Amino acid sequence: MREALDVLIVGAGISGIAAGYYLERRCPGLRWQIVEARESIGGTWDLFRFPGVRSDSDMYTLGYRFRPWRGEEAIADGAAILQYLKDTAREFGIDKRIRFQQRVRQINWSSAQAHWTVDIEASEDQRYQLQCKFLFMCTGYYRYDRGYTPTWAGMDSFQGQIVHPQAWRSDLDYRDKRVVVIGSGATAVTLVPALASEAAQVTMLQRSPSYIVSLSARDEMALRLQARLPFWLGSKLIRWRLILRSMIQYHFARSKPDEARAAILEGVRSELGGDFDIERHFNPRYQPWDQRVCLAPDGDLFKAMRAGKVKVMTGRIQRFDEAGIVLESGERLPAELIVTATGLDMRILHGVRILVDDAEIELGATHSYKGVMYSGVPNLASAFGYTNASWTLRAELVCEYVCRLLKHMARRGYAQCTPRLPDDMQSAAFVDFTSGYVQRALPGLPKQGVRHPWKLYQNYLKDILMLRFGRLHDGALEWR
Repeated sequence: MREALDVLIVGAGISGIAAGYYLERRCPGLRWQIVEARESIGGTWDLFRFPGVRSDSDMYTLGYRFRPWRGEEAIADGAAILQYLKDTAREFGIDKRIRFQQRVRQINWSSAQAHWTVDIEASEDQRYQLQCKFLFMCTGYYRYDRGYTPTWAGMDSFQGQIVHPQAWRSDLDYRDKRVVVIGSGATAVTLVPALASEAAQVTMLQRSPSYIVSLSARDEMALRLQARLPFWLGSKLIRWRLILRSMIQYHFARSKPDEARAAILEGVRSELGGDFDIERHFNPRYQPWDQRVCLAPDGDLFKAMRAGKVKVMTGRIQRFDEAGIVLESGERLPAELIVTATGLDMRILHGVRILVDDAEIELGATHSYKGVMYSGVPNLASAFGYTNASWTLRAELVCEYVCRLLKHMARRGYAQCTPRLPDDMQSAAFVDFTSGYVQRALPGLPKQGVRHPWKLYQNYLKDILMLRFGRLHDGALEWR
């Protein structure tokens, strides 16, 4: 007999834990469970083990609204974030609802029976099915089994080690070695100064620069508010201060890109001095926030550069050889370890095969409804965070919205709700970033529309109005 649930949550990372919390408190009595493909809780923060792994959003907004961050560091390391997630799940009993090493392979919606049949793989030779009325996908936005690594000529001839940060091993020894990190995104900017503390020399090799800003790892204003106000009040003020600051900075960067660029480059110049070639190595071809701006807590990358432990090179790879990398300019970069910090393999809904009444749904042919559901797909929601702010901010709003939907359906006696795209809706890319990992994934991603409720605003205040307070009967959802 197949097990039947009201709600199945897929994924036990930041979004899945939030989903469990809100379901338990706002929809009491519902039968729900979390399935997680990995052996442990935490998602990204359990997967990434490379040196220096940390948040690039402040913890006052990356932490949950329902359990504010109490740590002294605003920019926390991966171990502290993972412990925070485990403590949260334990405190609210969410950990008791998680089944580990349960990988969802296929989901099939039956309109006649108004439920999903979920095919789950527990091991290579053990598969089973369960049924649920509503499916909540909290699987993140990229593949966990591999990162993206381009192929370069001569890679097989290199006599050292090549590793992607997503596959970092705890026994990987880089002490006193010459290391080349290929990439200039958030992972490279995090990894390079951490490696520099023990490696003989670290070179960050970038095809093109990224924007990098220095920010204190401790928020002194936040610490003063915590010390002088009741915790519940201080945490709210801290959170909203940082939310509004982030929104103002983003709006400034998008509305006045030249001024924003100049301000960022001036910050780099103050760290490295006027003799360094800022224009070549830190001035991107794109405008601020066409891609995510990288963070250097306490200027750690720049400190390592000033100390002579880190060198930044900008150029294209011609080939690998036995002892390192040869650039198109002819310059050689000797290395014993090469780290390919070349990006993620973006994937929505973790590549699960989706069928509606036995007809397969191609996610790239759908449109995102409120950034939560997908056109033509009933009773399925997914948590997707912000590109310009903390992931958790939007993940929690999505959880609240799903609870609103479920309570409304229960009150009205609806068995299903399905977003229906208007015939005249024009399409736009799901994410407007120019980053390589986004551009590579676009054909398989849903589209967004150009007007409400099909447009993604990447704006927390607008999403509060839409997801927490907006009308459920907005003409786009079909109720049955």
